[in-house]
Amino acid sequence: MSKKDGDQRQEIFDYARQKYGSEPDYPWSSYPTYAALRHTDSKKWYALLMTVRGSALGLPSDERVEILNLKCDPLLKGSLLMKEGFLPAYHMNKGSWITVCLDRGVETEEILTLLDMSYELTGAKARNQKDTLRRISHWIVPANPRYFDIESAFEASDEILWKQSSSIEVGDTVYMYVAAPYSAIRYKCEAVEVKIPYRYQSEKVRMKYLMKIRKIRKFDGVPIDREMLRRHGVVTVRGPRGIPGGLEEEIEKIYGKD
Repeated sequence: MSKKDGDQRQEIFDYARQKYGSEPDYPWSSYPTYAALRHTDSKKWYALLMTVRGSALGLPSDERVEILNLKCDPLLKGSLLMKEGFLPAYHMNKGSWITVCLDRGVETEEILTLLDMSYELTGAKARNQKDTLRRISHWIVPANPRYFDIESAFEASDEILWKQSSSIEVGDTVYMYVAAPYSAIRYKCEAVEVKIPYRYQSEKVRMKYLMKIRKIRKFDGVPIDREMLRRHGVVTVRGPRGIPGGLEEEIEKIYGKD
């Protein structure tokens, strides 16, 4: 394996060692490169790295692919599977695990965020807490100005239709993260209608459902930018995800409660 091919594998090992004190475990003598990372309290795997043929993953090539299996919040799994580099879990429970193809375009920051999630979901405390997988009701949803001018849309109306690719329900809070040139959360919204049937597909976008969101507030003073998001563990926003409670509290301190 070349250094380039193993970049993300090594970054994962380094991160797990520094943050969790985890060292890779090689449980199968027949597959000496297969590595597991075990939780420090539960001793359960929270990550499994393997190299398998692409055809075994449903890919059109037999080229060998380095993959990472992670435990994943089922509410996020659907939106992840719509993105390149993510696949249904290989040889794991497909309801609660996901496979990431390494060195195939998925940003390392996003992988490490998902690694953190997997660590939390496999801990001993997680098994005993009923609210660990409690339904998300406060979300961060990305918007890319290259594909849709959300600023102009909200200037024209307080209600707009938006792609729905997660389990957002009526009444949920939706924070809209607008990519460059803003790279910040710009709007706080409420979902007022969901699961509106809509079929559209292009090279960049695929949609089955829309939701209607209503603008509650625009954040046009102090920026809720990437630096603030990173302080609360949000290193990338490439799909709908729950907003950390601490981040929401900081936003409320700056702008006040609605």
